[in-house]
Amino acid sequence: MTQTFKRLYTATPLPAHLRGGVVAIGNFDGVHRGHQAVLERALAEAGRNGVPALVLTFEPHPRKVFRPEVPLFVLTPPPMKARLLAELGFAALVEQPFTRDFASLSAEAFVTDVLEKNLGIHHAVTGFDFHFGKDRQGGPAFLMAAGERHGFGVTLVDAFRDEGAEVVSSSRIRGLLAEGKVEEAAGLLGYRFTVEAEVIGGQQLGRTLGFPTANMRLSPEAALREGIYAVRFRRADGTLHDGVASFGRRPTVDDNGAPLLETYVFDFSGDLYGQNCQVSFFGFLRPELKFDGLDALVAQMKKDEAEARALLAGARPLSQLDSEIAF
Repeated sequence: MTQTFKRLYTATPLPAHLRGGVVAIGNFDGVHRGHQAVLERALAEAGRNGVPALVLTFEPHPRKVFRPEVPLFVLTPPPMKARLLAELGFAALVEQPFTRDFASLSAEAFVTDVLEKNLGIHHAVTGFDFHFGKDRQGGPAFLMAAGERHGFGVTLVDAFRDEGAEVVSSSRIRGLLAEGKVEEAAGLLGYRFTVEAEVIGGQQLGRTLGFPTANMRLSPEAALREGIYAVRFRRADGTLHDGVASFGRRPTVDDNGAPLLETYVFDFSGDLYGQNCQVSFFGFLRPELKFDGLDALVAQMKKDEAEARALLAGARPLSQLDSEIAF
């Protein structure tokens, strides 16, 4: 990981040592294998030229601005995106506040104000279909020509396809997670899907049954299939534990109806309240079920624990990034 990694905003001056760098541009929600093809080109270009590698992204996701009435399952909220990019070796993530005013900037103003004046870029790397500026007037050809006018290089990266020749996309990954297919999603991400949130208090029913849980409230838009998962739990101090988690909505106890992730952390008995922790999903075990009494529930929870332990014992990293996140 880049030890001096910075998360910045274009409204704040870019530190002098980060100006003149190679900038990967895009939303990069999920930082999946398709995104990584763009990001790796940026890192390679920066290495060749001995300049810093940065990522320019847009917050909130433009779809939230243009279609606020349509829920969007954001795979990697800014803190998680920043962590992944730091692990990949970038020097900084620069977040451009995305508003309707910003969206109304001309393509030329985006190049002049953001890329040239704010970032002072040496080289831009982006996907072949990147469009920018009012009414998406700026495209690949415009960016290439702008680079020639303003004195920076441009690299366009073709769509990345998986082993089945299908394009890897954030929407495809969202669809897999909605079906509980976390292993297939991991294959497209290149790492295990991971969420991060603060551990909050619960009803403590699990504690009375011998299965105390660390409860985390996720975004109401988190469209992960409800059910029981084999997971790996990372405490705030970086310590990892295997576990089994239940994910679902509990409208009778959660006044905002947000999904609740309840993780039984194996071989741990300390206090986690208030800690910002991460949960990585390794496998879907079963849907949520209604049991006839607590004895039947406890018997099933013991089976879930045994199955999760067996699955996690055989897990191997999918990549260096996966090794850093979930191992």
